[in-house]
Amino acid sequence: MTRIAFFGHDAADAAVRRRVRGFLDDGLHVTGFMMRRRDPGRLDWDNVDLGETRDGAFVQRIRQVFAGARLAAANRGKLAGADVIYARNLDMLACAFLAKRHAGLDTPVIYESLDVHRLLTRPDVIGKAMRWLEHSLLKRTVGLVVSSPGFIRNHFEKHYAGDYRAFLVENRLAPGAAYGARPGVPVPDAAQPLRLGWVGNLRCKRSFELLCQLADQFSDQLEVRLHGVPSRTEIPVFEPLIDARPNMTFFGRYRSPEDLAGIYDKLDVVWAGDFMEAGYNSVWLLPNRIYEGGYYCTPSIAPSGTETAAWIARHDCGFLIDEPLDRSLPDLLRQLMADRHPIAARAGALARLPDDTFIQPRGFLAEIVARSLAENTAA
Repeated sequence: MTRIAFFGHDAADAAVRRRVRGFLDDGLHVTGFMMRRRDPGRLDWDNVDLGETRDGAFVQRIRQVFAGARLAAANRGKLAGADVIYARNLDMLACAFLAKRHAGLDTPVIYESLDVHRLLTRPDVIGKAMRWLEHSLLKRTVGLVVSSPGFIRNHFEKHYAGDYRAFLVENRLAPGAAYGARPGVPVPDAAQPLRLGWVGNLRCKRSFELLCQLADQFSDQLEVRLHGVPSRTEIPVFEPLIDARPNMTFFGRYRSPEDLAGIYDKLDVVWAGDFMEAGYNSVWLLPNRIYEGGYYCTPSIAPSGTETAAWIARHDCGFLIDEPLDRSLPDLLRQLMADRHPIAARAGALARLPDDTFIQPRGFLAEIVARSLAENTAA
């Protein structure tokens, strides 16, 4: 059994937990070396707590990288028992290499870049310093895992060509959970309000403002339903703006996979746009919600010119809109309110796609880890 030391930025983060679940489902042993941003609750793996960090507090997070590395090295027995270190995000990659140095280990490292942070895209001295750091660590890894091909084309190939071995691991659902049967494709009732959802990491202020404007514009014809965790640094005023609109509802944090079927069963379409890092990461990423919604046959709406839009167009399974979105998005919703058949057509396209479009095949992660280690040995 391959043993993984997983350096994660937040033990409570749903995406981190999904990745651990994927490793476990593939028969790998996981020991977590993880920081936390809130109480993670019950964990499915043995975990070494590397301390608390806060959203947006970059100086504090840098300090915690050094402190966390010391904590990890203090658990040398657990760290030395790993066949490979898997580090998610750049700060945890730095923490992992520091921990290796403190513990005197030469364990191979795999880097997972979940997002290309805005600091890495800056043209100034700060951006150059961040890219220098990422490059110096990246070329010492045995594998790079990305969730979207856009990250390779627009960032890694642009800045570090030839210095990494990349593997694409999309944000699909983990293979071992029970998601229930995929739904049929009923034609939504045009007499009922259209139900638009925003699900997952609610971190984009422009998306939130667009949804509020839509709720105001279509007060009797639209329900806006929000599920997930809002970013208080990006959207400091959240609940009061929802409470002021009777056709907007915030349901809070949800459990995956337990709550997914119930969430998407009550949605006609899901919003899949993101502008938190417009022009960069937001254009390149492939969000969780297109896979979750896709499994439950709920079509997505996305801005044109993004990696998400390319995925939707490739599968002909959703709706694309152009700028200015404050005109094109209401126009689309107005059309769908009058005629729900286009929703049913896209839902049908999703229903015809194989399950592994949305659920990661069992053994997929184990194969990537094995290939990374094998290629490192060969090198």
